[in-house]
Amino acid sequence: MRDLLAGGAGTASAPAGHGLAVRTGGGGWTAAGDLPVPLVYWHGQYEGPVTLKDGRALVAGGAGPLLVSLDDSCVYDPGPGSWTVTGALLMGRRLHSLTALRDGRALAAGGVPGRQAYPQPTVGHAELFEPGSGTWRATTEMTEARNGHSATVLDDGRVLVAGGQRPRSAHDMLTLAGAEVFDPVHETWTPTGAMTVARWGHAAVPLPGGRVLAVGGMVATTRYGASPSLGLCEVYEPGSGTWRPTGSLRAARALHQAVPLPDGSVLAVGGDPGRASDDARFHPYSLASTEIYDVTTGVWRPGPPLPWGRSYHRAAATGDGVLVFGGTESACLHTGFASTLRLRDGAGRWEAAGPQLTGRWSFGATVLGDGRVLAAGGVSRMDAAAPRAGEGVPARSAEVFAP
Repeated sequence: MRDLLAGGAGTASAPAGHGLAVRTGGGGWTAAGDLPVPLVYWHGQYEGPVTLKDGRALVAGGAGPLLVSLDDSCVYDPGPGSWTVTGALLMGRRLHSLTALRDGRALAAGGVPGRQAYPQPTVGHAELFEPGSGTWRATTEMTEARNGHSATVLDDGRVLVAGGQRPRSAHDMLTLAGAEVFDPVHETWTPTGAMTVARWGHAAVPLPGGRVLAVGGMVATTRYGASPSLGLCEVYEPGSGTWRPTGSLRAARALHQAVPLPDGSVLAVGGDPGRASDDARFHPYSLASTEIYDVTTGVWRPGPPLPWGRSYHRAAATGDGVLVFGGTESACLHTGFASTLRLRDGAGRWEAAGPQLTGRWSFGATVLGDGRVLAAGGVSRMDAAAPRAGEGVPARSAEVFAP
C-alpha cells in the first residue's frame, strides 16, 4: 500500500479486495517553476488554470491561507517554461469560474470575496482578461450572484454558467438551479432555463451536438453547509435553452471529475459518496469507482475502477485517453497523492505513470496547446501530516506531464 500511495512507476497491486492490478505506463512530470504569486488552493471545479488561445496558461484568484480570497494573477508560457505576474483581478475571489474564451480573452465570474465567513458572501461581479495588455476590466454582472457553479463554453462561443450557491439568510446557504449565458461579443448575461435539480460543485461536460451534461455535485440541506452528494444528472439543450433529466450515476458523487471520451461518452472518476448509502451503512471514504455515460442511451455503466479512492483530484482528456492525478482521501484530508494514472483508449484498465514531483490536492490543472498537462498549486499536507496542527502545507510549485 505504501508503494501505491507513493505513486511509484513499478507495477502495483491494488489494496486487498479490489481484485485488479495497475500496469506500468509511460510518461512523467517535470518541474515548471514555482508560482510567482501566493495562489494556493483551488477547491472549486472551475477556478483553476485555463489555456488561452495564444497557448499560455492563466491562473487568477483562489484561496490563500485561512481561505482568504486572492486577486493575484499570472500566466505560464510553455515555450520558455516560465511564469510572469500579470495584472491583478479587480476583485479577489475564490470558488469562482475562470473560462478561456474563443476570442483569446478570459472570463472570471462570481465567487466568494474577502475572508472566510459563513454564510459565504457571494458576488455576481464578472471581469475580462485582456491578453494583450495583461490586465482585467469589469464587464456586465451576472443576473444572480453565485459561487461553486459550473462554466462551459458552448459551440457558438457563449459561456453557460449553471448552479452554484449563495447565502439564503444570515445563517445558511441556498443551492441554486438557475442558469445563464454570457455573450462575449455584446458582453451581456441572459437567463436561460433552470436545471431540474439545484446543485453546486458539480461537473459540466460538453456532449456531441453542442449539448452539456451536468454530473453529480452537492446540495445544501442544513445550517453550516452540510451538503449531501448527488447522483442525478441532466442535459442542457442549447437550441431550446432547457434542461432535461438523463440517467443517474450509479453512485452519488461530489469532489469528483468528469471528462469527455473520444467516442462522445463521458467518464466520471472518484469523488465523495456523501457518506451514507441506501443500505444505511456509513461510507466515509472517497470512491474508487468510475462510470461511463452512454450518450445514445443516457445510461451510466461501470468503468474500470481506480486502485484506491480519491477526491479533490484532477482528470484530463489527452490524445490517447484520460490522465488522473493528485487528490486525497476525503475521510482525513491529510496528504496529497503524487500518483498518476492513465487510461488509454481501449485498454480497459488503469496504468501507473510517473508520479507527480509534489503530492497535491485542491489544485488546478489544464491541458496545454501541445497536449502536455500543467498542474499547479494546491495543498500538500494538512492536519496530522503537517508540521503544525491546523496549518496546511501549500504546494506552491507547478509541473508539466508529457507522455
